[in-house]
Amino acid sequence: MAISPALKAAEKNNSLPIEELQMFAEVFGKIKADYVEEIDEKDLLTYAINGMLAGLDAHSTFLEPVGYKQMQTDTDGQFGGLGIEVTKENGLIKVVAPIDGTPADEAGLQSGDFIVEIDGVSVLKIPLSEALSKMRGEPGTEIELTIQREGVPDLLQVELVRSVIQIQSVRSELLAPGLGYLRLSSFQSGTAQHMRVQIKALIDDNEGSLDGLVLDLRNNPGGILSSAVEISDMFLDGGDIVSIKGRIELSNKTYSAQPGDILDAKPMVILVNGGSASASEIVAGALQDHKRAVIVGTNTFGKGSVQSIIPINYGRALKLTTSLYFTPDDRVIQKKGIAPDIMAQLSRDGDYDYWEDLEQVMDDPEPEEGAEQSETTLAQRLRGDNQLLQAVNLLKGMRIIGSVEESEQS
Repeated sequence: MAISPALKAAEKNNSLPIEELQMFAEVFGKIKADYVEEIDEKDLLTYAINGMLAGLDAHSTFLEPVGYKQMQTDTDGQFGGLGIEVTKENGLIKVVAPIDGTPADEAGLQSGDFIVEIDGVSVLKIPLSEALSKMRGEPGTEIELTIQREGVPDLLQVELVRSVIQIQSVRSELLAPGLGYLRLSSFQSGTAQHMRVQIKALIDDNEGSLDGLVLDLRNNPGGILSSAVEISDMFLDGGDIVSIKGRIELSNKTYSAQPGDILDAKPMVILVNGGSASASEIVAGALQDHKRAVIVGTNTFGKGSVQSIIPINYGRALKLTTSLYFTPDDRVIQKKGIAPDIMAQLSRDGDYDYWEDLEQVMDDPEPEEGAEQSETTLAQRLRGDNQLLQAVNLLKGMRIIGSVEESEQS
């Protein structure tokens, strides 16, 4: 095969692997000539591009025009589909987390599930971007996913109905006098503002002060970086929040907190699990490194890489990993995640006296006959949720310690 003058010059400068490029051209020609079916050259080149990106990591991908447009709408908090965050692992589609109140959540999909087929078609031969396109569609249309779940010997067939996903990313309530609870399901463009409003409402509902707050980031697959930075900043009085480091100097950046803590340094517990990813890990890592919150639950997902959307010709784009997130203490998040300060599973093994634990939290007397039918809001929230129970116990203990310290100082 003749080598062009440009390739000869590149070879001389060691800027291109000439032998590998020749091999690529040879393989391309053999497939074109000898494959069992005739393959369009454009499709073959697209397959090659997808293969290049898939070989880099699970998050880099090639976006066709439809997928590129869809990605541009996803951070607005409203889009069509199933309400599920996924990644590619070992050729399969791995569920990072379903979003609260979406078809994926209501169908019982879990963090760590593997999607092996979409409407009977194996996902092994398609890139992640194509799998995402298949899962999206007109609201009201049906889709069947074949799921492989750890600990379950048989594949699961899950039928879902697509819908317009309207994300209500913040929910709050008072668990008990002085104890606030915030559930954050994703990080969208308006999440920080909504969260600030709800924190102030919790404070107002508790006569102007909170004794402690539980921030629930379990099964929160993340979202946009700016939202994670704003939310971390709410609870920090200064210092770094997260650093971004890559090969290109222009992509390196450190985000820092401004003075002012919306809770006036009152105790915080953050709940995390294997479905807490990306922006969730940024918040948990920042508040953990600054000793601002106690992290309770299980190890987070470990999605700490930054994908840049790089537009290319003909309405297409590359979603390319260009840098990594680092916590204030320079811990890398990618593939490692955030380890909780206190490991706690969602439920306990074996039987235990639920009411005994509840009494310790609430300082209530032993419940009267029939009390189970008229539980408090806290009892309803804690029933079967050992991680939240641990969080409330921690906040109660820190409240007692704080009261003792104030008495000693006075």
